[in-house]
Amino acid sequence: MRNRCFRWCCALRQGVVWVLRGCAQVMFQDSALCGLLFFIAIFIAAGQAHELTIAVGCLLGTAIATAAAALFLPAEREKTAQGLYGYNGCLIGTALPFFLAATPLMWGVLVVCCLLSVMLTAAMERAFAARQLPVLTAPFVLISWMALLASYHFAALHPGPLPVPVLPHVTNPQALPLLLPQAILSGVSQVFLLQSSLAGVLMLAGLACSSRRAMFCALGGSAVALGFAWLMSADAQALNDGLYSFSAILTAVALGAAFPCADWRDAIGGAIGVLAAVLVQSALNTLLMPLGMPAFTMPFVLVTWCCLLARPEKRSDNSCLFNREEVNEG
Repeated sequence: MRNRCFRWCCALRQGVVWVLRGCAQVMFQDSALCGLLFFIAIFIAAGQAHELTIAVGCLLGTAIATAAAALFLPAEREKTAQGLYGYNGCLIGTALPFFLAATPLMWGVLVVCCLLSVMLTAAMERAFAARQLPVLTAPFVLISWMALLASYHFAALHPGPLPVPVLPHVTNPQALPLLLPQAILSGVSQVFLLQSSLAGVLMLAGLACSSRRAMFCALGGSAVALGFAWLMSADAQALNDGLYSFSAILTAVALGAAFPCADWRDAIGGAIGVLAAVLVQSALNTLLMPLGMPAFTMPFVLVTWCCLLARPEKRSDNSCLFNREEVNEG
């Protein structure tokens, strides 16, 4: 009996570590401590917005996707342990409670979507293996779009704060002061669809625990994206809320830390990629206006794929794991 309890405790501890890593892998980290700080930040930001269902969905989505991968993909145990099958479920669990009313049916759809994310991640990994291209957050975006578009046809899925479908139009920027620290930190928290300076600080702390290089890439990506969007006279409220930064932050961490530059050419390509993420974000926002759909992190996915494929040699591993031991932190 004692041995059985011990085994159950060990399995539970292992599962918790895998789930924490799944959250950390949203920003390419394999650190359980980083994931723990991310979850704390998410719960704080969701509490500030009085939307704790978002944080619960994030935790539930990560756990479901991780458990499903461990159960149905035994050959991929190492990747599951690294959190590589949990991070898309983590983001799906954040997005659906954010954009749909928290009804019992929504939670059922969330479970199905998280299970589907594991299947789609595995399928895309196999399809991209020949080009050594990472899956990134493409399963999250595609599955979330599917669920939100389907909600227009199912009365039991009550849409929440989805963008109102409108024809593309010229934006009239609001005359608001730019709050620089808030905008930079909010951009980091917007990776999880939440706006909170405190959450941004905690997420940067989580990155620093795993990789200082990744933390500086995130800060630099947020600042560069903010400056570029400001020069382009973007809406000040959107700037302060970090809505122009989150895809650029993920792009900066991906190209600067997870798939690091081999030479100065790659470094220049990475910098161009961060700027391109802002443009692609705005373009996709315009393209999706008539559908009333958010762009999510698709700009990051498209730009990162383009930059990695443009490199003369495929130096990236086809997983999304960031190996911090390969980076000189000194």
